[in-house]
Amino acid sequence: MLDLLRQLEVHPVLVDVGAAGSPPAVWEPIAPRSVYVGFDPAPAGNEARALDRYSRAHLIERAVSPTGAAAELPLFITRLRCCSSTLPPRQAALGDHSFAPLFEVERETIIEAVSLAEALTSHGLQRLDWLKVDSQGTDLSIYRSLPGALRRTVLALDIEPGLIDAYAGEDLFADCHAALTAEGFWLSRLDLQGTQRIRQTTLEHLCRMRPDLSPEHLQQHLRPSPGWCNARYLRTIPWLHEHAAPPSDGLLLGCFALLDQQPGFALDVALDLRQHFGTEPRIDALHDTAIAQLLGPCETPRRWLRRLTRGVGELAHALLS
Repeated sequence: MLDLLRQLEVHPVLVDVGAAGSPPAVWEPIAPRSVYVGFDPAPAGNEARALDRYSRAHLIERAVSPTGAAAELPLFITRLRCCSSTLPPRQAALGDHSFAPLFEVERETIIEAVSLAEALTSHGLQRLDWLKVDSQGTDLSIYRSLPGALRRTVLALDIEPGLIDAYAGEDLFADCHAALTAEGFWLSRLDLQGTQRIRQTTLEHLCRMRPDLSPEHLQQHLRPSPGWCNARYLRTIPWLHEHAAPPSDGLLLGCFALLDQQPGFALDVALDLRQHFGTEPRIDALHDTAIAQLLGPCETPRRWLRRLTRGVGELAHALLS
């Protein structure tokens, strides 16, 4: 993948809102050719090692404002820290699920939030190619906070929206999906996550009936119900045409598709680029890399025929000897 990026002569800008310690693993293969920008208001302190692999890396110890303006925001710190959010948890909606106690607010504080666009500009960045947002409820709002020109540079988008309305005013998956597909994205990956649908009072009832069993043991016998998801979106080919995107955008989109194990779409992009911009080494490189990934697990017909012929010959020799 690095060889392909070298041929494309690009340094993708990868933005990680809600960094939580380390960049996404999907970016690891292109880290040496990429610019990383992470946002984490409370970094753990062990990020430097993970960021050393990047061509350039910036870790900004601020939250990102969902309104597009620098501001002070409330932060509701919950029992499980990764459930903390700038939105208050909706205990009424959470109460039907086993993980409701993890969202109990232990304290409320105020944090500084920056505009995503201004933060990028302050580091000399005029575009962002792949945006990952994990903000506990405001993923779509943060994406929409980008000015139109900067938003149009986003070729890939990772979000983690809810399905059960865990926070007041949360951007739910249904809203995110409708908005993003209307803006020229298609859903490339969807990993459902969830928890058991059972109230705490019901668990307590079971524990009284079976005092030898813990709530955790009881929950293991229940199938999790969908509660949130990890979703990845890529731009569509018609969107590239509609916005008269340069071939470099199509090439980078194809590269991102390969990272997401979508060689079929990457090949679609390469063939479309050939049709509209002709044959050139960079397009050929994307074309050949997509085919190599697509056919990698498979044998070509010629290789299969050689192996079959060799096997038949060995069988005949064994029978006649």
